[in-house]
Formats: sequence, structure tokens, C-alpha cells
Amino acid sequence: MEHKAKSIRPFIGAKNFELSRRFYQDLGFEESVLAPNFSYFHTGGFGFYLQDAYVKDWIDNSMIFWEVEDVQQHWNALLTLDLPGKYEGVRLLPIREYGWGRECFLHDPSGILWHIGEFYI
Repeated sequence: MEHKAKSIRPFIGAKNFELSRRFYQDLGFEESVLAPNFSYFHTGGFGFYLQDAYVKDWIDNSMIFWEVEDVQQHWNALLTLDLPGKYEGVRLLPIREYGWGRECFLHDPSGILWHIGEFYI
């Protein structure tokens, strides 16, 4: 089967929708409001849907890998945003090195785990 895909857009939930909206705006995503409880957040050529829906088991098992060109530069930018200081529950974990590349980790206000990294290959 030949794929001519243009994007993949995951759906993520929010424990507190308004708080999560502000978090992702602070993170640098542009928001397109689709409905009062549903938005599309995007940057560059990719994005995701944020919905006002919270199912603990779903959120606790949600992970997104965000590939960046330079994880060190991204890490430095994340530190200047002080997201853990602004948002309860947000955690930022430092860069780790692996055989395939390196990544840092960011937990959003609902607990969704973002892997932010770059590949060596």
C-alpha cells in the first residue's frame, strides 16, 4: 500500500482544558479553536488535537515523541520558560543519551509525557 500522508495528528485529553490550552500556547504552539472544548495546536508542519476530556488511564498512558533538530537548544529554551514553576504537575527531565539519539522529557499539566529528542541516524 502506498501512503501519501500529509500529517498524523494525535488526540490528547486535558484534565483542565483551559490550563492545558495556556500551557501549550506558552510552549509555542499556535492554537486553532475548533469548538469550545476542542482545539488544534500546531507548529511548523505538525500538530495535535487537544480536547476537554479526561480519562485517567488514557492520559497516564499517553506519550508523544516530538522530534527536533537540536535537543540541547530545545532543552535550553524549555528551561527559560519555567513551565514547572508556572503549572502545577508539570515536570521537566534532563537530556538522556541513547545509542539511537538523545531526548529530554516533559510532563504536561494533565500528565501526558512528551519525549523531545533527536535521532543520530
